[in-house]
Amino acid sequence: MSRREEEALRASFEQYVALRRPALLRTAYLLCGDHAAAEDLVQVTLIKIVPRWGRIADRPDAYVRRVLVRENISRWRRRRWREQATDAVPDTAAADERLDDRVTLHAALAQLAPRQRAVLVLRYYEDLTEAETAKALDVTVGTVKSQARDGLARLRALLPEEAAHRRTVAP
Repeated sequence: MSRREEEALRASFEQYVALRRPALLRTAYLLCGDHAAAEDLVQVTLIKIVPRWGRIADRPDAYVRRVLVRENISRWRRRRWREQATDAVPDTAAADERLDDRVTLHAALAQLAPRQRAVLVLRYYEDLTEAETAKALDVTVGTVKSQARDGLARLRALLPEEAAHRRTVAP
């Protein structure tokens, strides 16, 4: 590869990161539920895709999502037994109904299994189709359907007031 081609690849990677980093951070935050961990997750993901950038530069999003989700699951598996208790309670936010809803949803998402969480984030937040989600997670469409069904059922059980509210508000 010539120097000019290397520079063009580097420039396209830097442009991709500049444009997509906020979206990657949002997705990572939804996957792991912590801002610092989301930053780390995106950083590790970007490091892992650099060697393959030449092959994926024309359509990187699906590959990047797959690496992001897999890395999150791997991190969860490595760290799940290292949960740490703390004496300090985080500061509480000002009363904002939307913020309260988001905090409640994030807390409920954190209680899901990593694959269920990944399926729900990719399907309903990233708005991927079942086939795209299956490809990103390297599973079958049937697995996506069952994980989404089970994850949504678990969320409904964890958030009974919201589920009841949705039923009364829906037309």
